[in-house]
Amino acid sequence: MENTLLKLPKIQFTNQVKNYYPDILTDDALAFITALHENFNAQRLTLLKNREVQQKIFDRGGFPEFPKETTIIREGKWTAGEIPKDLHDRRVEITGPADRKMIINALNSGAKTFMADLEDSNSPTWDNSIQGQQNLLDANKKTISLVDTKRGKSYTLNNETAVLLVRPRGLHLNERHILIENEEVSGSIVDFGLYVFHNTKTMLENDTAPYFYLPKLEHYTEARWWNEIFVFAQNYLNIPKGTFKATVLVETITASFQLDEIIFELKDHIVGLNCGRWDYIFSYIKKFRNHPNFVVPNRDQVTMTTPFMDAYSKLVIQRCHKRGILAIGGMAAQIPIKNNEKSNAAALEKVRKDKEREVKNGHDGTWVAHPALVAVAMDEFNKHMTTSNQLHISRDDVHITQADLVEIPKGTITEDGIRKNINVGVLYTEAWLRGHGAVALYNLMEDAATAEISRTQLWHWLKNEVKLEDGRKFNIELYLKLFDDEIEKILLQYGEENLRESKFKLAMELFDTLVISEKFEEFLTLPAYQYI
Repeated sequence: MENTLLKLPKIQFTNQVKNYYPDILTDDALAFITALHENFNAQRLTLLKNREVQQKIFDRGGFPEFPKETTIIREGKWTAGEIPKDLHDRRVEITGPADRKMIINALNSGAKTFMADLEDSNSPTWDNSIQGQQNLLDANKKTISLVDTKRGKSYTLNNETAVLLVRPRGLHLNERHILIENEEVSGSIVDFGLYVFHNTKTMLENDTAPYFYLPKLEHYTEARWWNEIFVFAQNYLNIPKGTFKATVLVETITASFQLDEIIFELKDHIVGLNCGRWDYIFSYIKKFRNHPNFVVPNRDQVTMTTPFMDAYSKLVIQRCHKRGILAIGGMAAQIPIKNNEKSNAAALEKVRKDKEREVKNGHDGTWVAHPALVAVAMDEFNKHMTTSNQLHISRDDVHITQADLVEIPKGTITEDGIRKNINVGVLYTEAWLRGHGAVALYNLMEDAATAEISRTQLWHWLKNEVKLEDGRKFNIELYLKLFDDEIEKILLQYGEENLRESKFKLAMELFDTLVISEKFEEFLTLPAYQYI
């Protein structure tokens, strides 16, 4: 461990850090990060401990409930604060990692907003995370550009661009390369802190402000933590309370039981909720993994029309509109399929139907993962939403019970489903270890959330020795046979030469260990992070 900042003796960088990004890691910025850490990290660690306590209740057979202590909040007639004018219309949002080319293409894509992601579609290598901050700084200054000499292309911003939002890392992730008095700093604090410190003044001059997506909240007290950070940072930077705005991703099963409470805790800063569908499925399996007779079928059989998913998305719309904020729909994972017109048309039709369902249900916007899908989603929302949003649609017809939110989906578990989970899980883990957080696999855009579903399902099915559709039992012998088969396919596909430059050996070992381990690991990215 070496200390590199004489002016800030509390700050340390690990020896792996070679690039100190002088425009980003300034003394003043790091002093701000230190202030955030000293004021908020202890509470973050307490909130993570509270998650463990809650899991023990689920492990004993419990289910989430609408909190009794907050009945008055759920039944009250309050509304959240004002939505800034540049966030009134969010009918199509594009998302992706904060790399330079992605930022330029996404801001130019024709989408209303772009969520630059420092979380699930970003592998948090030191350079990805801090270079991402440099890219965002340049984007807000409108100086960002890129020359691709191999392709003979140059990239610059259009005059009109999407509104920028940023997703920091979740509460569970540390930035292991920065320590304060020998304690790792929260990834949430680093991502949020560096962004607001460097960009707030520029954004206010451009008639916008720092806008955020907040991931993986499991309890309204975690929303309170973020709200307190927003207030502290606004005071520190001497800007009005309510300048920063947040959209909260509803991507844990517990959050859907506390929608009003989460909005209430952030009411001066919140502008929307988003249905983070893939993490939501992961959370659903993870939280109830020790319940008897609880089995979730093949991942591709769980869609937004599955009862528990349909219930939560409609509840999000109803609660958002009651509180005067926007309800954003989920991610279409499809990407364009080149050189196959028929398959491409089928993929685009899946996206179209997904977006048609969302807009007709009352969502105010939706997500896509690829610039080529912006027009498909935009057409559906333009056709069915002639106003900037659908806040006027109350969905008072929706009556969602606690049982509706946890209804076990029907379906089957097949050998193909097992093979797909192994194959996609290993391929994604390998790419993540090489620094790629958004990976196109089999015409779908995979990120950490979809990889989490793959390994969690395998762990859960194996633990319960579930019966496959063909009557066989899924036990360790069958798993090992199918795992070896899929690894052999991958090795043949990539070839001996390419494998030497890859991280496949580590990815296979890591993924396999997580699946067969007696103890369930909360997040795949936690053990994997030590290798990047």
